[in-house]
Amino acid sequence: MSGLFITMEGTDGAGKSTQLKLLNEYLKNKGFDVVFVREPGGTNISEKIRDIILDIENKEMHYMTEALLYASSRAQLVNEVINPKLKKGAIVICDRFVDSSIVYQGIARNLGVDVIKKINNIATGGLIPDITFFLDLSPKDAIKRKKEQKQLDRLESEKSHFYQKVYDGYKMLIKQNSERIKVIDANKSIEEMHKEIIKNLEKLFV
Repeated sequence: MSGLFITMEGTDGAGKSTQLKLLNEYLKNKGFDVVFVREPGGTNISEKIRDIILDIENKEMHYMTEALLYASSRAQLVNEVINPKLKKGAIVICDRFVDSSIVYQGIARNLGVDVIKKINNIATGGLIPDITFFLDLSPKDAIKRKKEQKQLDRLESEKSHFYQKVYDGYKMLIKQNSERIKVIDANKSIEEMHKEIIKNLEKLFV
């Protein structure tokens, strides 16, 4: 039996951490073998790459360097954790995946969608999530929530126009992948969002 690969996307401040935790707990309580990983990260090597990517001191990092570091972290995660677990029939939940690179580096950084797709196809062997949840929060509201954080990392410190491009990029991806990407209104209550996620997910088990 092959497993199930679930990813969650959204601009910073949309509430991904809370919804990922609730989803993880829900599936475990249902008796599933669940593995939760984050991007960049999820393995010892990938976590070290994460530190480099997000370090606020690395402001001189070239956009292509950033894209390749994300892909390198992802390659390690896919080969060390995600694929082996899926082959054993587990449900893998991942906080961000290739969609993030497409919108952040491909669109917002202007490296090009096709370039990012090619890099990540090599890195992941063409792995595509079975279902992706996009927590929909406008850039204006996202920035408002971010200001409440005490410390921002390198990407979180970007200007508002960058996050508008990220948001517009996600909207483009959703139109192109409407069967896979399910939009969840991040302005709803935590419980309402969770229920909507579960409702969409359970359709895969029918």
